[in-house]
Amino acid sequence: MMTTSDVVAADTQNREDLVADADRLAARLGAVRTQVGRVIFGQQAVIDEVLVCLLGGGHALLVGAPGLGKTLLVQTLGTVLGLAPKRVQFTPDLMPADITGSEILEETQDGRRGFRFVPGPVFCQLLMADEINRASPRTQSALLQAMQERRVAVAGVEHKLPHPFHVLATQNPIEQEGTYPLPEAQLDRFMLQVDLDYPSESEERAMLLATTGATLDTAEPVLGPSELTDAQALIRALPIGERVVDAIVRLVRSARPQSSGGSSTDTRLARDVAWGPGPRAAQALMLACRARALLDGRLSPSIEDVASLAQPVLRHRMSLTFAARAEGATLAGLIDGLVNRLG
Repeated sequence: MMTTSDVVAADTQNREDLVADADRLAARLGAVRTQVGRVIFGQQAVIDEVLVCLLGGGHALLVGAPGLGKTLLVQTLGTVLGLAPKRVQFTPDLMPADITGSEILEETQDGRRGFRFVPGPVFCQLLMADEINRASPRTQSALLQAMQERRVAVAGVEHKLPHPFHVLATQNPIEQEGTYPLPEAQLDRFMLQVDLDYPSESEERAMLLATTGATLDTAEPVLGPSELTDAQALIRALPIGERVVDAIVRLVRSARPQSSGGSSTDTRLARDVAWGPGPRAAQALMLACRARALLDGRLSPSIEDVASLAQPVLRHRMSLTFAARAEGATLAGLIDGLVNRLG
């Protein structure tokens, strides 16, 4: 029978083990950032946000103009994290079976016929869904079950996906002709929407010198699938303060027009926001804050992490009304205002 002192000693040992594991993982993540930075120039904030998403066990939607390195970033992360990647180019004629797989009728040597399931590209550890908004809604929906439940159902039979499983989807915000906007249910399944912008002048200069020579830098593997899975479990075990939890809850609830409390600011919000984030946004923000803290070498997240991740967590889970857009309101400005109210 364990005494009180035994319980205290065990709890102390568990905390010490957690700190040691977190320190080791933080060092490995530093090496991951270094390797990715050898190939990707001028996108450190983007790299960190995607790493936060993967460490949190989620999926990311990468939005940026052509030529900003979205595809290269996904390929590089697959190499550095040791994940088995596959790429699907989304087009209007793409069918759901082209993603999930299908059953084919085959005949054995003894003349018997039967169906055999042929897995699609979704059966991988890192799926790049390139220009995801170019496929029809029917095809887009093929990823709904895979992204949330990590399995797909074909012909009434469920097939589990590999673990870990992550979707990194890309989207071009400039050209919208011939595209199909992602439904809200699918947008909500992305932990973060990561927006890519043009590099600075110095970063673009460094990129030109590094990528137009006779030799190109390549990234080396740092982690493996099992290590990434262990890292995701460790992040879920990290402590988080009550103030941070309260800030997450207040931020997410304040972004919902139906949760307004009647003040003049909330009345304006109820008028400007057509729909707001659900509970999945709070879950995503909680995990992302823990992952960001560890990526920075900290054991516990802070209010600063909540403020920093508010935009990528909320911007694809909210929509402005027509009246708000007509007045020039933006989601970025609205979210910044909600963050400022956290104090």
